[in-house]
Amino acid sequence: MADKGKFYMTTAIAYTSGKPHIGNTYEIVLADAIARYRRKQGFDVYFQTGTDEHGQKIQEKAESEGITPKAHVDKIAGEVKRIWDLMDTSYDGFVRTTDADHEKQVQKIFKKLYDKGDIYKGAYEGLYCTPCESFWTESQLVDGKCPDCGREVKPAKEEAYFFKMSKYADRLIAHINEHPEFIQPVSRKNEMMNNFLLPGLQDLCVSRTSFQWGIPVDFDPKHVVYVWLDALTNYITKIGYDAEGDSSALFQKNWPAELHLIGKDIIRFHTIYWPIFLMALDLPLPKQVFGHPWLLQGSGKMSKSKGNVLYADELVEFFGVDAVRYFVLHEMPFDNDGVITWELMVERINSDLANTLGNLVNRTVSMSNKYFGGVVSNSGVSEGVDEDLKAVVTSAVKKVDAKMEGLRVADAITEVFNLFKRCNKYIDETTPWILAKDSSTHPRLATVLYNLTEGITIGATLLKSFMPKTADKILAQLNAGEVAYDALSTFGNYESGKKVTDHPEILFARLDLEEVLKKVEERYPSVPVEAANLEKEEEAVMDVEPKEEVTFDDFMKMQFQVGEIIECRAVEKSKKLLCSQVKIGSQVKQIVSGIRKYYTPEEMVGKKVMVLVNLKPAKLAGVLSEGMLLCAEDANGELALMKPEKDLMVGSEIC
Repeated sequence: MADKGKFYMTTAIAYTSGKPHIGNTYEIVLADAIARYRRKQGFDVYFQTGTDEHGQKIQEKAESEGITPKAHVDKIAGEVKRIWDLMDTSYDGFVRTTDADHEKQVQKIFKKLYDKGDIYKGAYEGLYCTPCESFWTESQLVDGKCPDCGREVKPAKEEAYFFKMSKYADRLIAHINEHPEFIQPVSRKNEMMNNFLLPGLQDLCVSRTSFQWGIPVDFDPKHVVYVWLDALTNYITKIGYDAEGDSSALFQKNWPAELHLIGKDIIRFHTIYWPIFLMALDLPLPKQVFGHPWLLQGSGKMSKSKGNVLYADELVEFFGVDAVRYFVLHEMPFDNDGVITWELMVERINSDLANTLGNLVNRTVSMSNKYFGGVVSNSGVSEGVDEDLKAVVTSAVKKVDAKMEGLRVADAITEVFNLFKRCNKYIDETTPWILAKDSSTHPRLATVLYNLTEGITIGATLLKSFMPKTADKILAQLNAGEVAYDALSTFGNYESGKKVTDHPEILFARLDLEEVLKKVEERYPSVPVEAANLEKEEEAVMDVEPKEEVTFDDFMKMQFQVGEIIECRAVEKSKKLLCSQVKIGSQVKQIVSGIRKYYTPEEMVGKKVMVLVNLKPAKLAGVLSEGMLLCAEDANGELALMKPEKDLMVGSEIC
């Protein structure tokens, strides 16, 4: 396989105020899946993560514990690394902002920017949020509180150094306009441009004097470098950047980064502050910053103050590493927040991991042992149904590639599981148990089991980036090695005549929800549990004016199916309309919808939706519409597309 070049990617560095919860952990698992897949494709990957260890909040936290800030961050950094390792993440570099080489380079960078005239001394007076370590003006507050976290702010005034942000604003705006891929998803780019860059940037405070836990400004030691100039530069200092020009070979090789993977709450710092710092240092900008959504506990963002925090190690104790990896990767949409609860975990494990995947592997290995003593051989007795299976299996890598290229990791996993679902369907189509009854059909049975084994082998190879230990277990049961990336689009890699394991392992056992919830409450009394039988708050409802009754025959005239939006554009002559190309089974229909206020064209692509298929075609604003997308609208005028609860096949009938 040809070397595809280098791929440098980073996560945000975890703030060491406390143990990272599952929402924080999602990011490192997401990054790991991307890094593993890029390596499989042939890229020379350098994957960096780490911890952010300075600031007033940490100093105050340590004081409340009666220990030094260094002792506190050493403890939390150890916890972060333990959880990252527990989750089987394959990072290459782990940076701590208390590392001596990082601190030295931050001082050099500060001095270089000061000598250049980009940093100057002044004084700051404003409203300060300690948890966010941010200054705000009165007009920026929301209900008198921090606009980022909603907590109290306090008046603060102190001498500080400032960075001239406005000097580079026009250059950054031009870069964003010329590189539409720079900020993803597109909704984040629009937010940065419209809310921050276009209205004009204020100069940025880059030092503090009201606390000591930070990197001292070496030429003015009563100041410490303020959090973002310290934290953001980790992406270059850890790989050997030197502000005096003596940068390492690792830096020369890897910078600029191909990808910064961060949470949507810190997108501003990474797409405005960071690129401007780099411009001032005369360094190229990273190629892409992806602001992923949040993983919510129930219906809210996880917060220790809210008491709704779940931790990765607690979930792993009940479900195992790969089940947790699968859930957080599969359940997180591309640009909308995902939800995690114990109920949802159990449901997904039972339906996807135990049934679709685990049962498939177990049935296939067991049948090979039962009918052929474990030997898998291709007798060459094929039928038409085989070709469709082979087409699904061999096309999977291109589909996964396309999803991963767009960082749609949840969709990539769905493509892998579509392969496994097709294998399950193939079992039902070929009925191996019936073929086994007649010796004359044993050659056909052998080919069926070979095709299943090959399909699972390719699926397991693709699965390894997301569930590495599970993939290894599957391949071991099949006595197969990983399929080389270049061979994933060909069928027949599995060596005929090999023998599968005699004792197939149950990959994922089905779980009983009530038993799981009972054990959770016994083991972790403070952990939030949302069970179906728990009393819930009364939800707001709305009534609508009833329409004339219809008969069953009237209803049966309407044809509803699941469609997938493959293209979408705004209708030029309208401010309300979007024109979507919707795949429904083997056909594509053009549907015009008045939902432009609620969705951008970019957000629409890839969504599975519910479609009224046989609506009489009509022209809207001069554009032909061949159906209708079903939506719901509440009393406030908020509108949402209706989507199938489960990942159904495109074209599935809604009845």
